[in-house]
Amino acid sequence: MLNGSPSHLARAFLCLLALASGPVFGAGDDVPVLRFNVSPNGYPPYLIVKQDRASGIMWDVMERIASRLGYRLVAERIPRKRVDQMLLDGFIDATPRAREWTAEPDKFLFTDPVVHIEEVFFVPSQSPLEYQQPEDLFSRTVVTHLGYLYPPLEPYFQSGKIQRFDVARDRDMFTYLVYGNQFDAAIADRLVGKWILRQEGMQDQFRSSQHSLSHYGFRIMLRQDWQAFTDAFNQELARMRENGELDAILANYR
Repeated sequence: MLNGSPSHLARAFLCLLALASGPVFGAGDDVPVLRFNVSPNGYPPYLIVKQDRASGIMWDVMERIASRLGYRLVAERIPRKRVDQMLLDGFIDATPRAREWTAEPDKFLFTDPVVHIEEVFFVPSQSPLEYQQPEDLFSRTVVTHLGYLYPPLEPYFQSGKIQRFDVARDRDMFTYLVYGNQFDAAIADRLVGKWILRQEGMQDQFRSSQHSLSHYGFRIMLRQDWQAFTDAFNQELARMRENGELDAILANYR
């Protein structure tokens, strides 16, 4: 029997609805599995993949909420170009994503933002480049993440006014900037870039632009038939934000 305050009853009801959202059961396991994409190389500090262990801001939040909603979270390493179709086909159930990074966002559901991504330009410390508007990048080459969309710059990439050079890992962006004279800047989330530079001991070799290219909500992307789970996730996320639990997770990675 369920008892308690109306808010507790509402949360319990949402949890029951979430269990009906298309779970997959593991062999010999009565707990539904939620297959969560962490990508082959992760996205530190949002997703950190080391051998068979996953961690990071998005993983920690997803693991806590999934557990509270009755799911066992399983990490899957899916290359970026295959994620959307594999999600639609049911091979995975969820992936971290900004709505603006998705070619056909209307095919999916998105949770409320877990955190906000601030994309900025990282340049070598001695570079005179200052970014305030796209025109500042004309005739320059920018190191970008393979498969990512950058809406404010897409018209200039397509016209050739700005050249993009794709790499598979964020960490490689800084390597190219250090050793490739033909590259002028790299686009990365401010927190991601600072995390990588700190891990590599390269903080003094780069600076980030004061002006950002964009601000996006970093969310969980799911199939359309996971509406009940999405609603329950949003309620749990709001509770974590209000009671300081989300801030405590973020503090672990800053």
